[in-house]
Amino acid sequence: MSVSMKDLDPAFRGAGQKDGLEIWRIENFKPVSMPTSSYGKFYMGDSYIILKTTALKNGSFRHDLHYWLGKDTCQDEAGTAAILTVELDASLGGRAVQYREVQGNETEKLLTYFRPCIMPQPGGVASGFNHVEVNEQEHVTRLYVCRGSYVVHVKEVPFARSSLNHDDIFILDTKSKIFQFNGSNSCIQERAKALEVVQYIKDTFHEGKCEVAAVEDGKLMADAEAGEFWALFGGFAPLPRKTASDETGEDMEAAVKLLCFNQGNLEPIGFESLAHELLETNKCYLLDCGAEMYVWMGRSTSLQQRKGASEAAEKLLVDDSRTKSHVMKVIEGYETIMFKSKFNKWPATPELKLSSEDGRGKVAALLKSQGLDVKGLMKSAPLKEEPEPYIDCTGHLQVWRVSGNKKTLLSSTEQSKLYTGDCYIFQYTYAGDDKEECLIGTWFGKKSIEEERASAISLASKMVQAAKFQATMARLYEGKEPIQFFVTFQSLQVFKGGLSSGYKNFIAENGLDDDSYSESGLALFRVQGSGSENMQAIQVDAVASSLNSSYCYILHDGNSVFTWIGNNTTSLDHDLVERQLDAIKSDLPSRSQKEGRETDKFWELLGGKSKYSNKKIEREQESDPHLFSCILPKGFEEGTLKVKEIHHFNQDDLMAEDVFVLDCHSYIFVWVGQEVDAKVKTQTMDIGEKFLVRDFLMENLSRETTIFTVSEGSEPQFFTRFFTSWDPAKSSMHGSSYQRRLAILKGGAPPLHDKPKRRTAVVSGRTLGQDKSQRSRSMSTSPECHRLRGRSPAFAALTSSFEKPSTRNLSTPPPAVKKLFPKSAGPETSKQSAISDLTSSLQGPLKSTIPKSVKAGAEAEKAIQEEDGAGGNDEAEDDEGRTVYPYERLVTTSEDPAPDIDLTKREIYLSTDEFREKFGMTRAAFYKLPKWKQNKLKTALQLF
Repeated sequence: MSVSMKDLDPAFRGAGQKDGLEIWRIENFKPVSMPTSSYGKFYMGDSYIILKTTALKNGSFRHDLHYWLGKDTCQDEAGTAAILTVELDASLGGRAVQYREVQGNETEKLLTYFRPCIMPQPGGVASGFNHVEVNEQEHVTRLYVCRGSYVVHVKEVPFARSSLNHDDIFILDTKSKIFQFNGSNSCIQERAKALEVVQYIKDTFHEGKCEVAAVEDGKLMADAEAGEFWALFGGFAPLPRKTASDETGEDMEAAVKLLCFNQGNLEPIGFESLAHELLETNKCYLLDCGAEMYVWMGRSTSLQQRKGASEAAEKLLVDDSRTKSHVMKVIEGYETIMFKSKFNKWPATPELKLSSEDGRGKVAALLKSQGLDVKGLMKSAPLKEEPEPYIDCTGHLQVWRVSGNKKTLLSSTEQSKLYTGDCYIFQYTYAGDDKEECLIGTWFGKKSIEEERASAISLASKMVQAAKFQATMARLYEGKEPIQFFVTFQSLQVFKGGLSSGYKNFIAENGLDDDSYSESGLALFRVQGSGSENMQAIQVDAVASSLNSSYCYILHDGNSVFTWIGNNTTSLDHDLVERQLDAIKSDLPSRSQKEGRETDKFWELLGGKSKYSNKKIEREQESDPHLFSCILPKGFEEGTLKVKEIHHFNQDDLMAEDVFVLDCHSYIFVWVGQEVDAKVKTQTMDIGEKFLVRDFLMENLSRETTIFTVSEGSEPQFFTRFFTSWDPAKSSMHGSSYQRRLAILKGGAPPLHDKPKRRTAVVSGRTLGQDKSQRSRSMSTSPECHRLRGRSPAFAALTSSFEKPSTRNLSTPPPAVKKLFPKSAGPETSKQSAISDLTSSLQGPLKSTIPKSVKAGAEAEKAIQEEDGAGGNDEAEDDEGRTVYPYERLVTTSEDPAPDIDLTKREIYLSTDEFREKFGMTRAAFYKLPKWKQNKLKTALQLF
């Protein structure tokens, strides 16, 4: 389809080039851009065009186009909005999904743009109405009906008793008080969502200064608030059991019809089964599903054909008086999931004549010819970077191997060595923002047997139940692990074969060769990772075809050890292979083999040369998240899982009574509210598995996709990061979602759960509330290791003064020196001086070998380990003999600056109380921030 930018209305030029909303109102049949201050304010006599641009992780944009028609808008204006929407879509590359929105029957997607609701006002431009301005002196009592559990449809109804019924929520807005009337048949979720509308009315029309009352259907005059409510209707009287609803009649299922647009006419197409092959790329079609109508436009259709199809759809709605039917217009190759689901089968990758990037380039060129900035449109896909783990990597790790129906705890020296034929359970506890966090997971090797996998899930589930569902649970498969798994282990080795009884029995019963790893045998390992806190050695087949130019490898056979360095590797990869040598073959010297200059011995061990790849192995990347509400428990008990997508979600969409699935493609989260039945809580992993099988987004999700189960009140940061903002206090409140929001709305203190800051639940005989300073990471190398590869002798000498090799992971920083700034010289001072001299002489080598956590400095590590409130006041020395200074002597503008201090770390000289007062947080919280945020805070306080 050709696009002529000269015919595009000037108001649309440059649209859709940045993330966010853009709105135009139709005035005199022309689009007029609306100021952002007017977004969400709609008038009943007007028509609007709304463009939602979403920046995707791959660097491209997704566009959703809506044209909204007020109930008093004229038909010509409505038709203009529909045609202009097609033109705007064409200017954006012809890939947007178009939605026809009618006042009072908007799609849920549109309503999520204007949370909590849309409340159109009387008036308009083209219709001849005058805009009605809110008179602050006079308040008109209004009655609204609210419907919806996830988004709220609000409609004003006559202020009369006959408007009320038992099925819906009603809001009565009077001058001094807002009443919410909850019909007896309404659900808790609907009541909670309606309270958001009450809050909106209170803030918008009462400046937040009126009372709020909740009235339950059935309460008589004895209740004060109920009595006041019914008095406004002339006194209490029972409502009829059945009331007529203007919403019925249109939601009935209708036979699906497919019609083709031909020369302005609609021609029906007969079919036995609705198949994708019925759609031709040079035509437009209408798929009529009753309450939903889809206009499908082939990629090869012209702009005039698309306008004609849009006009024909509008005419059909008017002629059939189907004013409330939703109409969606989709372009070939960019169909919605709901449209695809109407067909019995949809091809995974339909052929497109215009690629995504080609389309962006052509549209950008047209915009540029008009003198417009196309920087946003031409934005290229970002480079794939290692994702952040969003998990503390200094926690405590325990690992069990599952053998039969039992689990065996592994020693600290063996817990980082996993076998591909076995199943494992791991428990990782770490410091959260205000409490101890716990992650309990299962890891299934590629060759592990089904019986032991089921046993592992059962045993891990019991551990989670013992923790009162306060722990996050994970189900992981080899090769599909998320970064959170790798940073908990830090240094990980995966060997072939297995040690469990189940694997051994399986090998014996099937007469298979046991290829389990042997230290004295032939083995090849691929080394991968992004640093000392995320590195793995994976055993692969010992043949040349297993090599890859983008990795480093370790090859050993008896007394021979080789390292192979691919041509596409970096200095970081070279450092990682040295570190992994410590874990696999620390007592033997190795011979380095550069790609292209290998020795004959090296190729001999691999069975001779052969072709191999040079492309890095791509792991599945997380995509833009989608939130689904699961309809439970009835549908689940029947063996089916029904879900509903929540568009543009936020924390308030998570209801305490429901189960939700957050789909990030590479892994999913199953979130369970506190009010969910205990039986359902034990089935969360099953819910996740059924979600993967159903594959609602048609992403071809693997059955081995990682599943996390998360309980309300115990959400880890790697879950909450997907929400724009997160308030932990909301998930720590008592009662149903309705009771919580009502308590907040009425101005009462949030009814928090009575639970300590640190959890005290015991899991597997260990207290979760263990102090962070008492924990140590398990060791990633053998205690008999003769030397540390990748570390200089000087560094080994330095760290040996502070730690024992058997108590700490290589990538965990050494404990800080006890006294940071003693007042007088002594043995401790001499020791620090010697260390200082040693480190200064080794400054060059240490830059490339000391992990990032070590480089942070002993002062910061010591500060992190301080307990809240344990500091002094304004005295010159604290309880541990360290000098502290008042804030005034540490700022850069001080007239009497503190002498002999490290100017780059002024904050550590503050007392604990003064630190909290100035920074608004504890030292521990401060040092968890990224370095740039620390510097920004210090600069703001003139400390840097």
